[in-house]
Amino acid sequence: MATPVSQKNTDFFRNVYDVVRLIPKGRVTSYGAIANYLGSPRSSRMVGWAMNSAHKLQDVPAHRVVNRNGLLTGKMHFETPDLMQQKLEEEGFVIKQDQIQDFKEKYWNPSIELEL
Repeated sequence: MATPVSQKNTDFFRNVYDVVRLIPKGRVTSYGAIANYLGSPRSSRMVGWAMNSAHKLQDVPAHRVVNRNGLLTGKMHFETPDLMQQKLEEEGFVIKQDQIQDFKEKYWNPSIELEL
């Protein structure tokens, strides 16, 4: 089901992209962590919708956003199904069965890492 486009959604997506641009190389975060940081803890699905559209944006490292368990749930939205994993592996991640190994050590929480 498509998300209706509104100014509110556009602003939210822009805010999501701003946070994703801050994720350091070699770290990942989750949809829920971004939603929580943006003050909308129940909007992790909307963060996912934003990320589905982010793959066209060269300056948004969409591959660094995964689900809360470190699963590459957004991989089908990349040019190829393996591209997300390839990009993460280039940054030193070990992926097994679409899941980041050592996820807790690689996890970046914007609510802790960034000042509100």
